[in-house]
Amino acid sequence: MATKSAAINMRVFPSVRDVIDAAATLQNVDRTVFIQQAALNEAHKVLADQKDFKLEETAFEAFENALNEPPQTLEGIKDLFKRKSPWE
Repeated sequence: MATKSAAINMRVFPSVRDVIDAAATLQNVDRTVFIQQAALNEAHKVLADQKDFKLEETAFEAFENALNEPPQTLEGIKDLFKRKSPWE
């Protein structure tokens, strides 16, 4: 089964296009491939930042200890949950 590609159109200033073209030429790819690779790399970084993170060993131990602590009951939160909602 063949997979169709999807179009993404954008407008940029000629000076931006020229820089992209110069970089693409240095990488021996065309503008489309260069933009696809750059956008995909950035998208992977953004998504990874939302789910993956690294900590030094001591920071990770502190993080784990904080997760293992019993939950705190905050009096202000208890009071808030006892109140009626403004729309009720």
